[in-house]
Amino acid sequence: MQQLARTSRQIGAALRRVRKHEGLSQAQLGEKIHRRQATISKLEAGEPTTQLQTLLDVLAALDLELAIRPRTTTSARGIEEVFR
Repeated sequence: MQQLARTSRQIGAALRRVRKHEGLSQAQLGEKIHRRQATISKLEAGEPTTQLQTLLDVLAALDLELAIRPRTTTSARGIEEVFR
């Protein structure tokens, strides 16, 4: 399942959807990467102070990867509408 995200909030929402699809709680995901549940909660909420390493660890734990590509013409609002 590919998802498009441009903001920290959109990244967090996409990670939340995948985590739930995998049947994991925030606490279980946190245990997998040796972080607290609160850290996972902040990441999923789009907290701007989340460390890049935490994001990379969560991506690995969920068997995801980050792809960098040119921006599409879809607006940020349009992206959010796709996932509602």
